Amino acid sequence: MSVQVEKLEKNMAKLTVEVPAEEVEKALQAAYMKEKNKISIPGFRKGKVPRAMIEKMYGAAVFYEEAANILIQDNYAAAMEESKEDIVSRPTIDIVQIESGKPFIFTAEVAVRPEVTLGKYKGVQVTKIDTTVTDEEVEAALEKEQQKNSRTVTVTDRPVANGDTAVIDFEGFVDGVAFDGGKGENYDLEIGSNTFIPGFEDQLVGAKVGDDVDVKVTFPEEYQAKELAGKEAIFKCAVKKIEAKELPELDDDFAKDVSEFDTLAEYKEHVKTNLEDKKANEAKRAKEDAAVDKAIENAQMDIPEAMLMTQCRQMLDDFSRRMQSQGLSMDQYFQFTGLTEEKYMEEMKPRALQNIQSRLVLEAVAQAENLVAEEADIEEEIKKMADMYKMEADKIREAIGESGLEQMKKDMAVQKAVTVIADARDEEEYRSPESCQTGCGSCSRGLKRKIQKGMAVRCALL
Repeated sequence: MSVQVEKLEKNMAKLTVEVPAEEVEKALQAAYMKEKNKISIPGFRKGKVPRAMIEKMYGAAVFYEEAANILIQDNYAAAMEESKEDIVSRPTIDIVQIESGKPFIFTAEVAVRPEVTLGKYKGVQVTKIDTTVTDEEVEAALEKEQQKNSRTVTVTDRPVANGDTAVIDFEGFVDGVAFDGGKGENYDLEIGSNTFIPGFEDQLVGAKVGDDVDVKVTFPEEYQAKELAGKEAIFKCAVKKIEAKELPELDDDFAKDVSEFDTLAEYKEHVKTNLEDKKANEAKRAKEDAAVDKAIENAQMDIPEAMLMTQCRQMLDDFSRRMQSQGLSMDQYFQFTGLTEEKYMEEMKPRALQNIQSRLVLEAVAQAENLVAEEADIEEEIKKMADMYKMEADKIREAIGESGLEQMKKDMAVQKAVTVIADARDEEEYRSPESCQTGCGSCSRGLKRKIQKGMAVRCALL
């Protein structure tokens, strides 16, 4: 096998791969063995027709397509390696030549890793994030815990109110005709959850057990069932039961029930501490993201479309696997959401581009700063994984394999690059001259000139 590389514009390359004629013959024979049971010729039992007879009857090219698939599958990976190119996309394959007795030639057009020209990545300015925990946030957290520990009671002395669960029978009609999927019995509908069509739940407020209510709604224009989109409908509802949540009292007994603390005051302090830790961690991640975003803005790179689409495809495949683990196919997901694969891929483009740019910039920073994962880093990470999965560290390392370890090293170097950028960020607040209210007159002569020119400057006293 031989490989020729032609550099194209916008970080694209074309690999021309030539496979020897003897490999073509092997592939043609393999194609024959795979396809022979599908071919019938009078006078021969199925699967027993000689290859020469099939080629005589149907032409020499009868097995070319399958043979080409075999040859590409067997040789493309080796061609990638031989090309010495850092390929970052799926190939676009074009068959140049396939004929018995001659070399097989195909081309693969691919995206190659773009070069990154780093700009400023240390000392980038990011906005400070307030991590103060307010009394209102503590109260909201306590209320959430109350909701978790509430009990459901049947309401008999009042009508449906917001926050209640109304147990209803319903049937929907458009132009007086019932439609598929519009009927339900003993349905638990939480009023205010906005799980039904906008306006539906509001019209049940005030209804009593035993009431029949005509709920008039209009289906959204983007509703997944096209035959109902934008249509007015009437749902005939029967209120069969009203349920409400009964919240426990916020007192010392509540604190004992939901925590290891004896008093509500202690529990509140614990909740506040947890919220502070959560805010601090969120702020840390947000600052890291903001600093990396600034580094991306200051960098230059040309992302090829093929690389972007490959990233979108990978994201779609990952999402599909998650959906399948929950028992939902992508066809079902698209049906429920009204999306198509093409629309979903298009919507993912901005996030895919961000992911690519982030990775490229961080890898470039890691290289510029000589950041590498030490063996101690690897051992620590493997130990964490071993503890998580209750396995021996050696077994984890064996399962990961050499390629997995190399990827782990790259990921660790990238994370170190994040730390370098984030730790060197500038969180000082900058003020324009117009916002300066000190009136201190202590600016240096040079600083005064900058202010006179309308430049944003940092006051040492602010």
